[in-house]
Amino acid sequence: MNLEAFILGCGGMMPLPHRHLTSVLLRREGDLFLFDCGEGTQVSLRRLNLRWKKISVIFISHTHADHVTGIPGLLMLSSQVDRDDPLYIIGPPRISEYIESSRRVLDMYINYQIIVHEITEPGIVYSGAGFKVRAFPLRHTKPCFGYVFEEDMRPGEFFPDKAMALGVTRGPLWASLQSGRSVTSEDGSTVLPEQVLGPARTGRKFSFVTDSLYFPEIANEVRASDLLICEGMFEKALEENAVEKRHMTAEQAAVIALAAGVKKLGLIHYSPRYTEYELKKVLKEAEAIFPCSVLTRDRMVFPIEYID
Repeated sequence: MNLEAFILGCGGMMPLPHRHLTSVLLRREGDLFLFDCGEGTQVSLRRLNLRWKKISVIFISHTHADHVTGIPGLLMLSSQVDRDDPLYIIGPPRISEYIESSRRVLDMYINYQIIVHEITEPGIVYSGAGFKVRAFPLRHTKPCFGYVFEEDMRPGEFFPDKAMALGVTRGPLWASLQSGRSVTSEDGSTVLPEQVLGPARTGRKFSFVTDSLYFPEIANEVRASDLLICEGMFEKALEENAVEKRHMTAEQAAVIALAAGVKKLGLIHYSPRYTEYELKKVLKEAEAIFPCSVLTRDRMVFPIEYID
């Protein structure tokens, strides 16, 4: 089952010609999950030829304009196609007010169900077949949440030789064992899954963190992520500015990645003060702490693979 993260916009505060505002789409086979929806989100969806009408949930970190201004257009666009499934929008307090006021003022024609859930406490905010999404609080100038998308544990590796030695022939019974169900062998004895399977294996984990003041507990929330998308808005020389505006430097994002033992850090939500060339300095500071750091760019794709 494929899992991919698409960077739809990597910029913060204001859109630039080659840098839309922050938005990341996670695709798990046919399911699409959107994290933030800044200005320009629709452009990247179209250029990447993603099936935007299949987006089932939009997770919003906070209600600053550069993270939500793409939502009204996306809602109206979704009314131009046949859509039977509801669209869930999950975010901090007042996200419902923003959606409702946008619908009213813009007199939107909406022909599908929109279900808005405001987060009142940390924990699981959405779940589906084989995965869950958890929200945790960040420290910004208004209520803000980070998100962790995590798959359930998978059965261990199946050993055909062990199954055959126990009298279980190839076929549907093997599938049952691999799914964690006991079967009856040729001689009538019961064969348990743990007799033919290795240790349970982890699923994949994706984390999304923006906007926030740095604090070390973030590492506990995103621990062992296969991909951490985290804001790195400023270089170290502007750390005081970052603290004042309750943002992070790229170096601080790297400290989180290192402490959390993530596999890859994708920096996002850059200050518009940085040209594409100047962003190399931001990356260099992150790499000095956590070598597996990358600068995300609009329409960059990150495959998230199983480790075993």
